[in-house]
Amino acid sequence: MKNNKVVLYIAMSLDGYIARLDGSVDWLMDVEADGGDGGYGEFYKTVGTVIMGRLTYDEVLLLADEFPYADKPCYVLTRSQQAPAPHVTFTDEALTTLIPRLKLTSEGDVWLVGGGQLVGDFLAANLLDELQITIIPKVLGEGIPLFPQGTVPSTFHLTHIQKIGQMASLIYKSIEN
Repeated sequence: MKNNKVVLYIAMSLDGYIARLDGSVDWLMDVEADGGDGGYGEFYKTVGTVIMGRLTYDEVLLLADEFPYADKPCYVLTRSQQAPAPHVTFTDEALTTLIPRLKLTSEGDVWLVGGGQLVGDFLAANLLDELQITIIPKVLGEGIPLFPQGTVPSTFHLTHIQKIGQMASLIYKSIEN
């Protein structure tokens, strides 16, 4: 039996936002990480499957010259019909069936890339095993919150804190799973 986790690995502003109101994450591009990648490379080595919402997928396509997760199975959750696209599987399968199946079949952890509404859905279904949140030293004033209004109460246990340049990386494990 595989022991894969579902991990939310995400950056957040000091005031709790993961994107601007229009979904843009341009504010992440000039953050000082002491010349490194902020720990992304090491994290990505642990990932076997990538999952994200369609709005996050659209933003990824805008930012990248080529799809950055082409080397891993990638699922995009959407309620609307999508034209087939290389490197991704569009699905409206229920999280309660999709995620346990992916945990069993993935060649590593399942990475929930975003966005905010999907984070709430994963918490409501008790499907997040770990949160890896990097706090970016910027205040946006408004935007898409990491935990949207109506998110179910959840409890996590802090297991690690790391300073990376001007950022703070926090790792929390679910105490409910």
